[in-house]
Amino acid sequence: MSDHLPDRDRSQVRAADADRNLVAQLLSDAFANGQLTVSEYDERTAAVYQAKTYGELDVLTGDLVLSPPPSAAPSGGSANDRVIAIMSGAVRKGEWTAAARIDAFAFWGGIELDLRRASFSTEETTINCVAIMGGIEVTVPPGVSVEVRGMGIMGGFEHVSATHPGAPRVIITGFAFWGGVSVDIKAAEK
Repeated sequence: MSDHLPDRDRSQVRAADADRNLVAQLLSDAFANGQLTVSEYDERTAAVYQAKTYGELDVLTGDLVLSPPPSAAPSGGSANDRVIAIMSGAVRKGEWTAAARIDAFAFWGGIELDLRRASFSTEETTINCVAIMGGIEVTVPPGVSVEVRGMGIMGGFEHVSATHPGAPRVIITGFAFWGGVSVDIKAAEK
């Protein structure tokens, strides 16, 4: 009897939740880079969470130029964070450490990301917002550079910008479909 399992076809091996989350993030990056249309992104993202094997996941990214997320976390915090509100609400506020990348997904729900008392783990934080029939509110303190690159489709994506050389930079990307993403710059409440 052999001490190791026989070679298996990777396409038939069952995927884990972490694998599905990674592919969903790669699809989000591909959408933000213009490789996918809104409908392609929606279809593929829905298929990610239905996939059972690596083969099913591979089909969803096979035609894309992908750049994997950083494998090591930057000093002081994690590289990625995810905030999800599906028919519910999610809030990040108060004292917390903002990751280098935050994926916010609201479907029939709402998300509040308040960065006014947050510390930044890197010089640049990217917040990828996807609001489908829901809303995402991002609040940034004065003195932080803000750049908004998102778009609204039958919804709103507020474009606010502020430039402060040498300050932390927040880039907000993504899209709103029958929903909205709002961005406010205001001081922390005392």
